[in-house]
Amino acid sequence: MQSLAGPDLPHTSTTFMQWLATATAVAGVVALASLVQPAGTVPTASAATSTDGRPAPAATAPDARSAHYPLDCGPNPVQVTDKVSGDLDGDGGQETVAVVRCKAEMGTPPSGVYVLAAPSVEGAAPRVVATLVDPADKFSVQDLTLSGGAVSATLLGYSSTDVPRCCPDIHKGTKWRWQNGKFVQSETSSAGSELPASRGI
Repeated sequence: MQSLAGPDLPHTSTTFMQWLATATAVAGVVALASLVQPAGTVPTASAATSTDGRPAPAATAPDARSAHYPLDCGPNPVQVTDKVSGDLDGDGGQETVAVVRCKAEMGTPPSGVYVLAAPSVEGAAPRVVATLVDPADKFSVQDLTLSGGAVSATLLGYSSTDVPRCCPDIHKGTKWRWQNGKFVQSETSSAGSELPASRGI
């Protein structure tokens, strides 16, 4: 019986050298494609710094639980009791305001209020760039909010050592806003003396 297929055409027969040449060509095309970036693509390395070489504004808010606070708690851990995040200084980046105190089994230790910015070195802890309330002022902090770039809180304290520690008799509504390179404090005092001035960067 005569075969229906004729003799092999020249281009249908392959040799080892032809397969090797084809594989080499394909590998070269894949390697070249990996080096070419589409138009408009920004290298990821340049996203970490601004045009003047400084760190670019943080796209995400600093993690309050990763920061190192200027707070001596001895053997007790540091406790973050509240936090808010947003662009406080108008640079397009995110900052975090954290209410922090020493954790205690009994009582309510005084709180500190700190402003955190992104680390200057990738992978490092967030930086504490301002102290709004120092624990040495012996206030507890409640009702922390952020609205319109202003941070607000209620500060609770005691006018004297004769006041029972359960019942603070000083309640201060306080607000901080970034102005002229620092945090400016304004407040409504309902009792007691004036608060110390807020601490800037």
